[in-house]
Amino acid sequence: MPVKGNVLIVDDEPNALRVLSAILKEEGYAIRESTDVEQAISVILDGSVDAIITDVKMPVKDGFHLFDYVAEHHPHIPVVFLTAYGTVESAVTAMTNGAFYYFIKPPDYVKLKTVLVQAIEQHSLKKELADAGDRAPNNINFRHITGTSPSISRVRKTIEAFKDSESSILIQGETGTGKEIVACNLHYSSKRNEKPFVAVNCAAIPRELMESELFGYEKGAFTGAASARTGKFEEAAGGTVFLDEIGELELSLQAKLLRVLQERTIERLGSNKKIKVNFRLISSTNRDLSREIKAGRFREDLFYRINVVQIDLPPLRERRDDIPHFASEFLTEFCSRENKLLTVSKEVMDIFMNYPWPGNVRQLRNVIERAAVLATGRHITPRELPVELRGREDSKEDSSIRPLKELEHRAIQNALLECNGNKSKAARKLGISRKAFYKKLKETELSLHIRTAVWLILQYILYSTDPLHELSKYIA
Repeated sequence: MPVKGNVLIVDDEPNALRVLSAILKEEGYAIRESTDVEQAISVILDGSVDAIITDVKMPVKDGFHLFDYVAEHHPHIPVVFLTAYGTVESAVTAMTNGAFYYFIKPPDYVKLKTVLVQAIEQHSLKKELADAGDRAPNNINFRHITGTSPSISRVRKTIEAFKDSESSILIQGETGTGKEIVACNLHYSSKRNEKPFVAVNCAAIPRELMESELFGYEKGAFTGAASARTGKFEEAAGGTVFLDEIGELELSLQAKLLRVLQERTIERLGSNKKIKVNFRLISSTNRDLSREIKAGRFREDLFYRINVVQIDLPPLRERRDDIPHFASEFLTEFCSRENKLLTVSKEVMDIFMNYPWPGNVRQLRNVIERAAVLATGRHITPRELPVELRGREDSKEDSSIRPLKELEHRAIQNALLECNGNKSKAARKLGISRKAFYKKLKETELSLHIRTAVWLILQYILYSTDPLHELSKYIA
């Protein structure tokens, strides 16, 4: 069985250490053990640690000392606390400062396993983004290509085979399948990775401005050209030009692009001077360019120039095995941003697996972002999904999502009922600090008082012969 991750357990009680180690080893984790903070720090420095589970109360230095060290020197490693009842408030405070989760001793081992999976996924994602950031600091769209379906494996193999090629590459796929991500991976994994990656959205730039965007212009070339400007081909300077949705280019610009690819020179608007350019071209399209050629909307000679290597990105509905992976990746990202700990319920995952996803991976990401913001419990439920995913029956019952405040109030009331009025337990159940819980509770109580007052006023007005007199008695 492959190792799920490297977990460091820190506890000065040998029995507790032995039991937790045995449970997690059975789950497929590689375990390192430590009985004090100094030894734990040595383990962290010796090798890779994907997650830390630490007791709070320990002699000499406690778990918070370890957490402070990790937060300063290894911020990508998630820390899970094990704590006794007397230190819950401190553990919650630590969570607001970046700790991943905490458990009351003895922990719920089933829940602990779930939390540990999420912690290691988050660590992997943060590490991946940090590595990518070293190579692509200015490109917010850069992400490694993830997924395990055969079609995505083929895409990764093609990228690896052609990343250093000078040949033009055409990426084909529906909107939202991740064409720009593939282009970024081709560039940042290549020998050109230290040179610019210049992306041009051919569908977003007005046609009358596209030529000046690509080729640049000289001062006075047209009204408003107060100074000279370099175009995208010059900006690339040894790097990559990515023409997103190249099928949107009008025929006159297609002819000029063909000439640039043949001669490797450009002329700025308002100038006859030829400027040499050096770039690798990656293009993308959501259109069938063969049909566009037959319809006379795309040049056949240009098509062969840009399509030396072709990468086809399948829609999400044709690679459903990747949906759970994407859902987990996006949920980890947005939980980190929103400071929440959430899981996708089985009911929601069933909806995801059966939905056709016309907007593909981009739509899935947006759905999960929305759900992560709206969720008030521990799980994403169908209530947090858009109407088009929840189905007709549910949309009849509730055609629009309730306001966020109403959802919060309902969650607080339910948590108090389940915890028999114990506010500290209710706060832990909701995964928020006690201070935040009391603040939200006051808002809930105020809202309830207002609704009650309105109801009483209506009752007196409708059913009392002298409503003002009756109401004044109630207030008094």
